Amino acid sequence: MKRQKLRLEDYPFTIRPLATEDGGGYLIEFPDVPGCISDGEAPEEAIANGRDALKSALLTMKEFGDPIPKPGKSDLQRAMAATRSKR
Repeated sequence: MKRQKLRLEDYPFTIRPLATEDGGGYLIEFPDVPGCISDGEAPEEAIANGRDALKSALLTMKEFGDPIPKPGKSDLQRAMAATRSKR
């Protein structure tokens, strides 16, 4: 069986500012890995924390024999592919 290499940078994410009532800062979510979220005071911190959360989530799935979700495409990647296919 071929071993699957986990590349964190292949997983698209969304990042958005949090409301002051929610503590401020930024929230990062990985749509391909349900429930994998993190936050940070600045976007860069949210991304770094998000990568840690993603790595932990994927390694836990692997440890328990759960299927590892394949990275999807970001909205930008989908839009670019659609544009290319129309040419």
